[in-house]
Amino acid sequence: MQADNFIDYIRVFCKSGHGGAGCVHFLREKFRPNGGPDGGNGGRGGHIILRGNKNMWTLLHLRYHKNLLAEDGGRGSKNNSSGKFGQDIYIEVPLGTVGKDEETGEVEVEILEHGQEVIWVPGGRGGQGNGNFATPTNQAPDYAQPGEEGIEAWKIVELKILADVGLVGFPNAGKSTLLSVISAAKPKIADYAFTTIQPNLGIVDYRDGKSFCVADLPGIVEGASDGKGLGLRFLRHIERNPVLLMLIPADSPDHKKEYSILMNELKNYNPELLDKKMLVTISKCDMLDDELKAEILKEFPKNVPVHFMSSMSNVGIFELKDKLWTLLNEDLVEA
Repeated sequence: MQADNFIDYIRVFCKSGHGGAGCVHFLREKFRPNGGPDGGNGGRGGHIILRGNKNMWTLLHLRYHKNLLAEDGGRGSKNNSSGKFGQDIYIEVPLGTVGKDEETGEVEVEILEHGQEVIWVPGGRGGQGNGNFATPTNQAPDYAQPGEEGIEAWKIVELKILADVGLVGFPNAGKSTLLSVISAAKPKIADYAFTTIQPNLGIVDYRDGKSFCVADLPGIVEGASDGKGLGLRFLRHIERNPVLLMLIPADSPDHKKEYSILMNELKNYNPELLDKKMLVTISKCDMLDDELKAEILKEFPKNVPVHFMSSMSNVGIFELKDKLWTLLNEDLVEA
């Protein structure tokens, strides 16, 4: 997918349908000149509905349909005939999409399964016709309810990538190279910062036909939680990953500082991200001997798991898959 085709944030105007008005009518037939009230109910206004589609990976289609206007419900009519329902609008979205209210920022809808349908903006209810208001003491009500107004609001549709493992690291840390080695994904790879400007997904084949999904996300920089670089666009996707794989190159001038910056940006964006399972991986380890590896290990807290690997020489790749699989499934094993 080309970079300009990956859209993960769209602002849309939503207007659900107004409910149809109830009808005021009295039955008049040849042999029943004073028949009772028979005004029907108005139809419900159209809903705006989000529907999950596992075959979609972007919100690009909404770029050209930013005004979502559902149909109004029809008016009730005589013979207790109800008005037609307004036509609903269905919005197909990728799995991992959330719908928010722009003004409050509240998450109103979350789509996680294929075929899942959620009414995001409900249409107004139709008004009741005068046939519903007849009583023994008021046998000829000459009034009916108007339909309810629909809802008009600016909304946010936001995609957060669903993946088992998220690759976290500075720009040009080797995340795309690693993804290309452990999966069949073919991300753009080059020797400059911000090669990855959109998430890339790869399915990693594990043992006995098992697999898991890894996301190569845009590189993080100091100040990302304040929007610097690709900041918020990157951090939005990381919320969905149960396991984070922090990638720090062996030739980094300061491994401890790089780790601290990454952890600090996660904390500033959302402190709950620090509760995720994490594995620190030192890439390009083929340039290290055992003595240098031991020195690097001393730079990290003792409770932080550190793994050495090289995408170029495949050193530590199989062991990395084992560790990621264990992190993803250790809760199931304990249960």
